[in-house]
Amino acid sequence: MFGLYNSILYNKEIAMKKSNPMSEAALEGEKIWQENNCTACHQIYGLGGYLGPDLTNIISNPKKGKKYAKGMFNSGIKSMPKFNFSKQEKEHLAEFLEHIDKTGHYPDKHAKIDKLGWVTLNYK
Repeated sequence: MFGLYNSILYNKEIAMKKSNPMSEAALEGEKIWQENNCTACHQIYGLGGYLGPDLTNIISNPKKGKKYAKGMFNSGIKSMPKFNFSKQEKEHLAEFLEHIDKTGHYPDKHAKIDKLGWVTLNYK
């Protein structure tokens, strides 16, 4: 059963990546995200640290957006460390967050859970 479950999840992930591939800039942004351990403080889809806000939909947030996100990357406000990202690195990080933003909503208040526990999300 465990093998079947993993196979289904793995195949869904492959299909999703093929239908919504990441750009080179977004891939670079993901690499920067990982190298700087952003998940230690921030969440994507509720997964990660709790010191900073969830950034799943920061780009489409009408009060935030891409310009706001890029401005925050080097700000060092409150408990966020002051980074020294280049203009290109900030653009790559923003592209990564924009890609994530396009995949869905968090929290997904309209997700459906079937009797076996499978969750069906509402993708953008």
